[in-house]
Amino acid sequence: MERAIANLRRARLLSPAAMLRASSPKLSALLRPSGYFRQKTKTLKSFVRFLYREHCGSLSKLFATPTSVLRDQLLSLRGIGPETADSILLYAGKHPVFVIDAYTRRILERHGLAQPKASYEELRQLFHSALPLDHRLFNEFHALIVHTGKHFCRKQTAICSTCPLRQFLPSDAPLFPTAPEKRSAPSPAAGRQSLVLSS
Repeated sequence: MERAIANLRRARLLSPAAMLRASSPKLSALLRPSGYFRQKTKTLKSFVRFLYREHCGSLSKLFATPTSVLRDQLLSLRGIGPETADSILLYAGKHPVFVIDAYTRRILERHGLAQPKASYEELRQLFHSALPLDHRLFNEFHALIVHTGKHFCRKQTAICSTCPLRQFLPSDAPLFPTAPEKRSAPSPAAGRQSLVLSS
């Protein structure tokens, strides 16, 4: 994503007005490094058209809209789901809305604080009911969750032994190894067998 943003910055297309004027093929070419660039182009175009239609192109007016109203407006736009809408509200608009991402869900589930089938809204309300509705607190809290998810509570090779949240794990929670186990390279025969089994 960083490369795509750098491309937009070099092309001077980071402002809503510039994005509105830019052609979709040009935006797609600049967004290509981020993946799913055609979908993201359509989402960006949809957003800036909405911004000009409903808020005269002003981000200040956009973020002055009451949180619940603006969240519903964002969710009505093409390509914007709950996580993206809440990220816009929290990080760009400084609205007190907690963002639920894969890191948050993984940590909650491993600590027995959420069920695997819990909805996005159920998890969001878990934070809203337990913490003061303060965008600065939510921003910092979520940043700490992301750091923990990236460096300790990783998807495949979690490092529980040095995780700052280890003391809060349930007593019956499985502890993950401190490092991934080393595996010997599979033989050609084993590789062929795995291909047969997976076909």
